Amino acid sequence: MTNVSPAVPTTSSSGDTRGWYRRNEIAVTPWLFLAPGLLFFAFYVIIPIFQSFNISLYRWDGLGEATYIGLANYQELMTDRAFEISFWNNAKWLLLYLLAIPMGLGIALFLNQTVVGIRLYKSLFFFPFVISQVVVGLVFSWFYLPKEGLLNAFLGVFGLGPVNILGDPTMATYGIIAAGLWPQTAYCMILYLTGLNAVDPEQVEAARLDGAKGHKMLWYVIIPQLKPATFIAFVVTIIGALRSFDLISIMTNGGPFGSTRVLSFYMFEKALAEFGFRMGYGAAIAVVLFLIMLVFIAYFLWSMYRDEKVAR
Repeated sequence: MTNVSPAVPTTSSSGDTRGWYRRNEIAVTPWLFLAPGLLFFAFYVIIPIFQSFNISLYRWDGLGEATYIGLANYQELMTDRAFEISFWNNAKWLLLYLLAIPMGLGIALFLNQTVVGIRLYKSLFFFPFVISQVVVGLVFSWFYLPKEGLLNAFLGVFGLGPVNILGDPTMATYGIIAAGLWPQTAYCMILYLTGLNAVDPEQVEAARLDGAKGHKMLWYVIIPQLKPATFIAFVVTIIGALRSFDLISIMTNGGPFGSTRVLSFYMFEKALAEFGFRMGYGAAIAVVLFLIMLVFIAYFLWSMYRDEKVAR
């Protein structure tokens, strides 16, 4: 009787009998989890960015046939006075909005104390962050009213005013920025409160034994440990300043006389609000705004890469 030996499973050159997925499971599985998010990001972010670049090269009302005009939209931007005002208003937003970071840090340091009623104080400072930007705009619009507003009532106590913040072209932008700083400061405060919980108490105690206190303790011991929170606060604040739209729409609708427009609002006006629907011109404004954001995003990504490289 002939003995038949059992079949020997086919093996790879390395002797591994597992399939391709089993051999590469650790490397492939994270990408499978990331795939849905990457698809959504590509479909709703990456593809629209390239579409905006393409539309900016056309004269198009959004409905009829598009006419290719090359860089004519960008050439018109160079001589557009309204675009220039919007650009410099964005610069004002960017510069003054950064005040939210030190103000948020100061409030966080105050709230990081163990005193009676501190939870109530935290709730009051946290409140602006959870309310809608529309509500913030309405509240500050009432606050700035020339006759009935609380601001002018307060100034009247000292014999000053009245002032019409939102009706003055030279002051309206700063009034809207002040309104935006209210919730943005609350957001930075939350970031720093979280960061303060991660501060190493041993380093603080060692510095205290060495005689460090006050501003030296803050500058040399506390703030270096808050670097991750500061990084996130900078990213969120800069992006928030560049994409400001809702407060302007609620409080002034770009007025008075177009003095409070920013690039995002001017893009909306040209593409969707004005008669004629200049989609190509609005897309050109959007591209300029994107390129400005891209400079900051590239810097932040480079900073993250550099820090991770140093940490290794």
